[in-house]
Parts: sequence; C-alpha cells; structure tokens
Amino acid sequence: MHDWKLVSERAGKGNPLPPRRDDRSEAQWRAVLADDVFRITRMAATERPFSSEMCGLFEPGIYRCACCGTELFDAGTKFESGTGWPSFSQPLADDVIAYIDDRSYGMRRVETRCNVCDAHLGHVFPDGPAPTGLRYCINALALEKKAIPGL
Repeated sequence: MHDWKLVSERAGKGNPLPPRRDDRSEAQWRAVLADDVFRITRMAATERPFSSEMCGLFEPGIYRCACCGTELFDAGTKFESGTGWPSFSQPLADDVIAYIDDRSYGMRRVETRCNVCDAHLGHVFPDGPAPTGLRYCINALALEKKAIPGL
C-alpha cells in the first residue's frame, strides 16, 4: 500500500521499473490521441475542475491510462473529494504510477504519471482518506473506464 512517505521517496529517488514500456514518439501519440487528451497527457496540461461527469461516477470498474491502456486505479478506491477531478486513494499496482517532484508555480507538489508511457495524469496529495491518506487528483481525460464484465 502506498503512503506519503513512499510517494515522497520515489519522487526524490526514483520509481520502480514499469511492467512494460510504451515509448511512442510525440508524432505517434498526436496521431492516435484526441487533441484535448494529447494536451493533458503529453503536454502536462490540466483540465478545468468539474468539467467531467467522471467525478460523480462510482460504479465498479478499472480506470486505465487513456494513452497506453495500462490499468491504473480500481473504482473501489475512488472517492468524492470535492475538488472537481476524479480522486483515488491508491493505485491498482505498485509499479504503474511514477512520482515526479514538481516545484512549478512556487509550490511543492508530486506529479503522477503513467509509469508505462509517461502520460501526465495529475498530482497526489497527503490529504486523502484512510488507510493510505493519499488523494490522487487525476485529470478525467487521462483516464478511460473499463467496466468489469458481469457487474
């Protein structure tokens, strides 16, 4: 289980090896992604808060990277944070999220990226619910919801 200490260590010292790599070029990503998804995931932009209905959806399923399809979060760890972006308390697996020290805009934050394709997802903060205490604040356009068959 990830906690703020682990997140901080990885942001400063490095992340585990990913389960696989997807190293497409910028041109290859641009050819397969919608413009808004490309802007968020490949250029590290942020969507407007409350701009997606995904914030209020809590049905069972798996959230995948919108770029490479890597499974990132289980809907069971999703919670209403009131921030305007989908929020999760932990990743699906230990090696799917990369943590990057982000000191932009005069503040210290920890950026989250897909560890497989380096897509910008959002940021993680130490103000989430127990047991992790983490709030993964993720751009909805960086995610695709995969339903669980039979549910």
